[in-house]
Amino acid sequence: MHDLPLRDYRPRPMMRRDLTQLPGRPPFPLIDAHNHLGRWLTGTWSVPDVGALVALMDELGVEAIVNLDGMWGDELDANLDRYDRAHPGRFATFAQWERPLFARDAWSELGAQIADAFARGARGLKVWKDLGLHLRDANGDLVMPDDTRLDPVWDAVAEAGRPVTIHVGDPVAFFEPLDERNERLEELLENPDWWFGDRDRFPSFDRILDALESLIARRTDVNWIGAHVLCAAEDLAWVDRMLATYPNAFADAAARIAELGRVPRAARDVVERHPGRFVFGTDAFPPDPATYAVHRRFFETADEAFPYDADPDEPPSQGRWTISGLSLSNEALGGLYADTARRLVFG
Repeated sequence: MHDLPLRDYRPRPMMRRDLTQLPGRPPFPLIDAHNHLGRWLTGTWSVPDVGALVALMDELGVEAIVNLDGMWGDELDANLDRYDRAHPGRFATFAQWERPLFARDAWSELGAQIADAFARGARGLKVWKDLGLHLRDANGDLVMPDDTRLDPVWDAVAEAGRPVTIHVGDPVAFFEPLDERNERLEELLENPDWWFGDRDRFPSFDRILDALESLIARRTDVNWIGAHVLCAAEDLAWVDRMLATYPNAFADAAARIAELGRVPRAARDVVERHPGRFVFGTDAFPPDPATYAVHRRFFETADEAFPYDADPDEPPSQGRWTISGLSLSNEALGGLYADTARRLVFG
C-alpha cells in the first residue's frame, strides 16, 4: 500500500452522524440562476428532452433555470425557441459576445450585437472567464475586465436594464504553483488548461479581482452578478466588503459549495448579512435530482461532514474534503433561492 497512487485512494469517512431527512420540495421555490442548457460547450444540446426537464423541475420545486449558453444571432434564437419561447417563465436565456470581435477591436460592433441580443429576447449577458485570461485585442494585448473600450457593451446592457453574470478568474489554487502543495492538484492534472500559474502568460488572481472591482465601481448603472460567489469564494472578507460597498454587486453560489462548506460559519454570516444579494445556482448540467439535493442540504440544514459531490463514491471533484451546512434563516434562504434572481432576471 505504500505505493498506492493517490488517484486510486478512496477513503470512506468514519464519522457516524444522522443526516437530516429533507422534505421532497424546498421551503421556497428554486431558481437555478447558473446553468448551461445550450450546445456551446459540447456541440450538442445539454438537455435532449426539454419536456422531461420541465417535469423534473416541477417535481423538485424548481421554478426556473437560467441558461447561460444563448450566444448571439441565430444560435441565440435557437436557444430562445427551445427554452424561453416554448416554456414561458420557466427559462431565461443569456447572450454571450462573439469573441473574434476582440481581435478586430470591433468594440462598437460588440455593443450592437448585445443590443440585438436583448431585442431578440435575451434576459441578460454572460461574461466568461476568458476576459482577463485569454481575450486579446488587435495588438495582441490582453483585455482586462475594466477596459473602457468595452463600454459600448455595458451601455447596451444598461439601456436594456438587463443583468450581467460575470465570471473572472477561477479558484485561487489555479493561479498557484503546480506542485505538491496545491490543494487542487488532482483537478488540475485532469484539466491542465485550467492552470493559470504562469505569470508570463496570465495576470495574478488579485490583479483580475482588482479589475473586476474597478468595473463594478465605475459602471453603477449595471447590475453585476458575480459568478461563483463574486469570483472569490475563498475570500469571504473580500466578498463581504464588495457587497457592503457596491449596491449593484450580487453573488451567485454556483459550483462553490465545496469552498463555502469548509467555512460554514463565515459563509452563513456573509449570506445573512446581505439578504437579497445572493442567488442560487448549480452550474451542473444537465440538471439532476442528486445535485439539487446536496445543494439543499448545504443551504437548509446544519448537517456536518457530508460530500459536496452528488456521487459520494467517487473522489471529490475539487478537493478531498467534506462540507457542513449553513442552516440559513428563512429570510436569507428565500432571497437566495428565488427572490433575488426573480427580481434581477425575470423582473
